Amino acid sequence: MPVEKILILVFSAIGFLLLGYFLKSWIDKRKKENIQFQTERMIFDAEKEAMEIIESARNEGQNIVHQAVNDVNARIQAIEREKERLLERERILDEAQKNILVLNEENRQEREKIQEEKIYLRQKIREEILLLEEISGINPEEAREMIFRKIEEENAEDLYVSLRRLEKERKRMVEEKGKEILASVIQKYAGEINHSLVSTVVELKDDDEKGKVIGREGRNIRTFERVTGVQLVIDDTPEVITISSFDPIRREIAARVLNKILSDGIVQPARIEEYYEESKDEVEKILLEKGYEALEKIGLYDVDEELVELLGRLHFRTSFGQNVLQHSVEVAKFAEMLANELGVNPNVAKIAGLFHDIGKALDHEEEGSHVEIGIRILKRFGFAQEIIDAMKSHHREYPNENLESYIVDAADKISASRVGARSGMAENFLKKIEGLEKITSEFKGVNEAYAISAGREIRVFVKPDEVNDYLAQKMARQIAQRIEDELKYPGEIKVAVIREKRIIEYAR
Repeated sequence: MPVEKILILVFSAIGFLLLGYFLKSWIDKRKKENIQFQTERMIFDAEKEAMEIIESARNEGQNIVHQAVNDVNARIQAIEREKERLLERERILDEAQKNILVLNEENRQEREKIQEEKIYLRQKIREEILLLEEISGINPEEAREMIFRKIEEENAEDLYVSLRRLEKERKRMVEEKGKEILASVIQKYAGEINHSLVSTVVELKDDDEKGKVIGREGRNIRTFERVTGVQLVIDDTPEVITISSFDPIRREIAARVLNKILSDGIVQPARIEEYYEESKDEVEKILLEKGYEALEKIGLYDVDEELVELLGRLHFRTSFGQNVLQHSVEVAKFAEMLANELGVNPNVAKIAGLFHDIGKALDHEEEGSHVEIGIRILKRFGFAQEIIDAMKSHHREYPNENLESYIVDAADKISASRVGARSGMAENFLKKIEGLEKITSEFKGVNEAYAISAGREIRVFVKPDEVNDYLAQKMARQIAQRIEDELKYPGEIKVAVIREKRIIEYAR
């Protein structure tokens, strides 16, 4: 190839390269300028938008400030108006107080003037009376008698008619009062009265069952009395065993145990203890049933089950021979009716009436009177203070603090005053039995203590691992001495301390 063509090709290539280079540079420059233009346009738009936002925010801020200033001014004006009103009211009160002071002073002066006039009139009356006595020659008593006699003579017929009318009215009132008294007596006598205090009778199929209950060498009856805390009276009465105890719950459990072992036909110590646990659970269910029945009678619900069980215990308690649960329900009903009549809160009166003797459910177990125990129980279960105040004064241990307390007190007396409802001798007897068991249970090492034989004997079961034979003998003397020092009773009381050690092994 000729050199000229090669050079032409080379220069052409160089020219194309230079042309491409310059063309690319121009294109890149145009793109750069375009990008810069778009960037500047975006910046301009952003600045414009920012200015608009700032302007809008400035305007809104000014509006808010303006509104706040208006609100503050309005409140200031309102405060000023209130201040002026208060100042005006204070001025009026000052004027009224000044007027009252003036009136008080005028009243005081008027009272002094009236008092002076009274003194002057009394003096004038005495002078006139003395002058009349001097002229007539008779004293005021004689003159009064003459005037009355004259009036009586002139109005004898009218007086006779008036006396006849008063006599008829008095007769009518006496008849109405008699009807009220009769109605009250009928109402008081309407409830049943329970005098089963210290004994329960269990009938037997035949007298041979007495021997089974006694057991070989008396081991069955000893176990029965130790486990249940009652005394079995097996005398010459045919086909009857009497369960004796001052505690009605113990008697109920013991009666169930006795019926179970007699129905089973197998009487032995282990079976007695087994049936005792079953009967104890059954009686606990009865306590709940009786408690819920009482609540249902007065229309009270949503009561804690533990409190219901305590309420059911009152079914087995008596006060002066009167069933305490029945008495509590009566007091609740009476209190509610009285509260409705007097316009007092019937719900407070009803609840306080129902639980006014709740402390008697635990007075064998806790220190204090049944009222103090009842207050602690109601506080523990979150009862309102007005209910506690209404129930705590029915024995005058606490003062009456609300109207409901007077109503509960009255309802308690209405229920207790029913003819034959209570017996003071029975209550004194029960207090004696409770005192015996309480004294005995305070000694260390005592497991159980039961008063039997109508309070003539106290049986004390001690823990054999803590009390040996010597200490048991010493304890018997100490218990007897405590009873002599603290209790008043006729006759003598036998103290029997029983120490029984039981050894059990299992053959497998």
